[in-house]
Amino acid sequence: MKDLLKTMLFLALLFASTFIILKTTGIISVDSIKDFLTTMHTSDRALVATVIIALLFADLFIAVPTLTISLLAGYFLGWIPGVVAVALGFYSAGITGYLISRRFGWGLLERIYRDEARLYDIQNAFTRFGPIVLILCRAIPILPEVSSCMAGATRMPFPRYLLLYSIGSIPYALLATYAGSISTLENPGPAIVTAFAISLVLWLSWYVFTRQTKKADTV
Repeated sequence: MKDLLKTMLFLALLFASTFIILKTTGIISVDSIKDFLTTMHTSDRALVATVIIALLFADLFIAVPTLTISLLAGYFLGWIPGVVAVALGFYSAGITGYLISRRFGWGLLERIYRDEARLYDIQNAFTRFGPIVLILCRAIPILPEVSSCMAGATRMPFPRYLLLYSIGSIPYALLATYAGSISTLENPGPAIVTAFAISLVLWLSWYVFTRQTKKADTV
């Protein structure tokens, strides 16, 4: 389990570094995304949807504020079109991470951990805890990408991965886009309350999961 956590931490730091760079340089910010979508919204809704999908896909390579983008998708596109755009963005990022890691991930792990027993422990640990990690992947930024990459690297069957990833992502997309669709600049309350509620529930669930995992490791 320790080697699995180290590997996931390494991936998380790798993804987080892109967020730090973007935050420092100001290349991408919440305000710039909002301003750009506002400009595009007055001319072409299809372009807005494409930009949202592209931003969420880019989350595989650079950390972006997925909850904020999901709320904005609902606000600019409406609930159903917003859900479709967000879901496509989530799936494009997750499935691409899974497929790339399925092709190259295990070879990379073999270079890092030359002990076959440690590799077996990593695979066994993700087989044991990976399903819950995927279901709760929206609890923490970067975790969706890390868990998708680990699912691919450890050769989790694709239908199983897709089901678990969907359980963790689709309800999130439904709630966030709906909150965005019923919010306005004059009344952002639904978006704020929903964002807080989603974050609180997922964080508490993740906290309980990590506590139970620690107890299981000590048994």
